[in-house]
Amino acid sequence: MSKFKKKSNASQDIPTAALPDIIFMLLFFFMVTTVLRETEIKVKQDIPRAEQLVKLEKKKLVTYLYVGEPKEEQFGTESLIQANDAFIGIDGIVQWVNQEKDGLPEAERDQITISLKVDKETKMGIIVDIQTELRNANARKIMYATPQKTDEDN
Repeated sequence: MSKFKKKSNASQDIPTAALPDIIFMLLFFFMVTTVLRETEIKVKQDIPRAEQLVKLEKKKLVTYLYVGEPKEEQFGTESLIQANDAFIGIDGIVQWVNQEKDGLPEAERDQITISLKVDKETKMGIIVDIQTELRNANARKIMYATPQKTDEDN
């Protein structure tokens, strides 16, 4: 009978030739899927502080309206309304709300919350006009976004 030799010189090294490809694929995936900022705020935001705050549970149902004096002088000095990345007038709010509702599933369209981020120096007249237009658009959940008041603010 013949003797069989066992091969004991098996290599235990992990192949690393494909490792750079995998790392670059992951890097590319995260670069493509990551969103850093949704909108560029084009109005000044010196938001008043609040003492009592309520945290939201469903942030995907929140849509933001920014109101304040424009940062660029070419738009004037009166308070403007910014929705997404564009300025809109009072008469464009109903159309904007309907577009935002269309982006939501059918069951959640009535649960949309409009968050107003309003500069402290903004006159109340434009806020009342915005509230009236939101009522006409059947967007009845309105929230005023504000940071928490601290002891240093007093």
